[in-house]
Amino acid sequence: MHKILGLLSFILFLSCSSPGENVTMNSVDNKWNKKSEQKFNLEISDPQNPKNIIFVVRNNNNYPYSNIRFIVNFTNLQNKKKETDTLNYVLAKPNGEWLGTGFGDTKEILFQYKLNYKFPEKGKYEISLVQAMRNDFLPGIEDIGVKIETAKP
Repeated sequence: MHKILGLLSFILFLSCSSPGENVTMNSVDNKWNKKSEQKFNLEISDPQNPKNIIFVVRNNNNYPYSNIRFIVNFTNLQNKKKETDTLNYVLAKPNGEWLGTGFGDTKEILFQYKLNYKFPEKGKYEISLVQAMRNDFLPGIEDIGVKIETAKP
């Protein structure tokens, strides 16, 4: 049942995207292993237009925390230059109510990573995410994604 709801919300999410958006999702099957790096390959053809890089997280009621921490590696594959960030995002209100949108047990929330980011050159880039929580296997995370959209002036 969760997979059907997830698939329907993913289709709805894609149908609501505008032409300047690119969304890539990886399923982590409700148990994101700390050693499992989620990789996203980007092809940038118009570096003159600034982009917003946004992370997409889908979690369910099995997720035991109100926040999530990522270690992000952002790599320019042309020159192998790599930036590493450690990020903390809030998933729930202080009363335990999940943030984000969705119906049923699954919620989807968007987190800003880089806004109005101007890619240095045309070409291929890679973003990889590793969960940096206490658990070796993080329950309740269904999907992780990256959304690239052209920034609005």
